[in-house]
Amino acid sequence: MFIGGFQKFTLLDYPGKIAAVIFTMGCNFRCPYCHNPEIVDPKKINYGNKIKAEEIFEFLGSRKNDLDGVCITGGEPTLQPGLAEFVKRIKELGFLVKIDTNASHPKIVEDLSEKKLVDYWAVDLKTSPKKYEVLTRKDNVAENIGASIDLITKSNAEMELRTTVAPGIVGIDDFDEMIKWVNKINPETFSKLYRYSIQDFKSEVTLNEEFKKVKPYSKEDLEIIADKIKEHCGNVVILD
Repeated sequence: MFIGGFQKFTLLDYPGKIAAVIFTMGCNFRCPYCHNPEIVDPKKINYGNKIKAEEIFEFLGSRKNDLDGVCITGGEPTLQPGLAEFVKRIKELGFLVKIDTNASHPKIVEDLSEKKLVDYWAVDLKTSPKKYEVLTRKDNVAENIGASIDLITKSNAEMELRTTVAPGIVGIDDFDEMIKWVNKINPETFSKLYRYSIQDFKSEVTLNEEFKKVKPYSKEDLEIIADKIKEHCGNVVILD
């Protein structure tokens, strides 16, 4: 595991839970609006600052009565070698586990799901299927993401879909295609979601410096997007 950051306390990252957050290094996507360039951009990653797993387990062992769960985010956690074993140790300490993922590695999702190691999945649904290849410059990405969403829907884990509404990456009309896509993947997904989160785009820190010039959508636009999704999902939230 390549761990680049560790937040010992959060009330925001795991809905309804007190949690710690582990930030893994490296990602297979290069979303221009990414707000964690220091653990995504290979030119900026400092592997010399890697946090040892044992340090984290030592801390967690001392906080069994204070924390409910652990969030593993990134970067992209499913790229990490030994992820299943790492999560298993967290579960053995009695914590719930939440994983934030771009869902592009269904085999890892399947392995973790079969072993019942993840209690909550937060899947970043970035844009419409056609735009994914443009965004990621990779083939079969939408197909892999669809497979992951289907696997999680069929599991007993809670799931959240979330979209960062970055202009130029995802448009208001794209959400019509995204809704159709999710329903095609599995018609039960929306009804089983814990929530769908619409994340406002922030330009303070971005992987692509040019993206700092991009003007975010208005609050009215975010409400339009939310209304589209509310027709299919009972719990839709707009996050600042």
